[in-house]
Amino acid sequence: MPPPSPPGGARRGVSRLLSLTEIVPGLALVVLVLFVGLVHSRFFSSAAIDSNVRAASFVAIIAYGMVFLLAMGEIDLSVGGTYGVCFFICARLGNNGDVNMYLAALIAIAAGVGLGLANGLLVNLFRAPVIIVTLGTYSLYAGLVFVISQGQTVGQALPLTSSFFTKVGGNWAGLPVAGWVAIVLAVVLTIVLMRSRLGGMIRAIGSNRSAATFSGIPAGRLRVYALMLTGGLAGLSGVLTLAYAEGGDSSIGTDFELQVIAAAIIGGTAVTGGSGSVPGGLIGALIVATINSGLVFFNVNPLWSDVVTGVVILIAVGTAALLAHRRAERLARFDA
Repeated sequence: MPPPSPPGGARRGVSRLLSLTEIVPGLALVVLVLFVGLVHSRFFSSAAIDSNVRAASFVAIIAYGMVFLLAMGEIDLSVGGTYGVCFFICARLGNNGDVNMYLAALIAIAAGVGLGLANGLLVNLFRAPVIIVTLGTYSLYAGLVFVISQGQTVGQALPLTSSFFTKVGGNWAGLPVAGWVAIVLAVVLTIVLMRSRLGGMIRAIGSNRSAATFSGIPAGRLRVYALMLTGGLAGLSGVLTLAYAEGGDSSIGTDFELQVIAAAIIGGTAVTGGSGSVPGGLIGALIVATINSGLVFFNVNPLWSDVVTGVVILIAVGTAALLAHRRAERLARFDA
């Protein structure tokens, strides 16, 4: 005779426990925003909110791709370089109106996909973890930023009257356009990761790669797809950054991968693979942006930004581990 199902209250308790993946960082974001805002009321000004949402959107868009990779048990360290390369490809092509800005943006995003494809092919060729291969391409792509930019700033010759800058780089319905892009992508990619067959295979690879491969799941091919997605999203983020900033220097993208990885992990995606939260990536990006902005409001030296972000990552990883342990204990108790 099969064991009785847990009562309705117990089932709801399990459901609540499982949803802590996004609830905990969401509550942390609310507390953080209230803390900074109550101490410094200017944090709630429209200008500050607009700045934080825009900064978070640039990070979140790439973090979505990182969530897919983390769900497979992988990490891409080259996203900062990819972001910078695509930023400068778009800027260089659009200089002096040589190429229509929208066409330049599409070419830059395609370049991001291509850099992600290069990562994937190298990973499969060397049969090495993504983090090892992208440790090398991180330096390679970052070097390409300096080659393309020639160590100089870009923006003086861009057609700033183009709607690419005035519309795409501006606001719509009260939010930065980049924010709307981040929201739409969050919905679409959540469906892909959690509801589609592709997403199920990605999570299966992260849960048990050997079993997934044995069952016929093409782990190598899916890893390439995930890296291409991440590269394309990095390119999109770079293009949106250019549309707003209207120029930049060769330092663009430096250490950006730390913020992206932090956003994904803080948002509740486990580094051990098997699960991931795209909305959590957006929440994590908002937390990172709030921390960076809060340091400015509290007149803390910006050099402490990475230190604070690292501490938050450690807290997020530790909390996730404790919650996973509690969840396993609770489910084991129900199965007994």
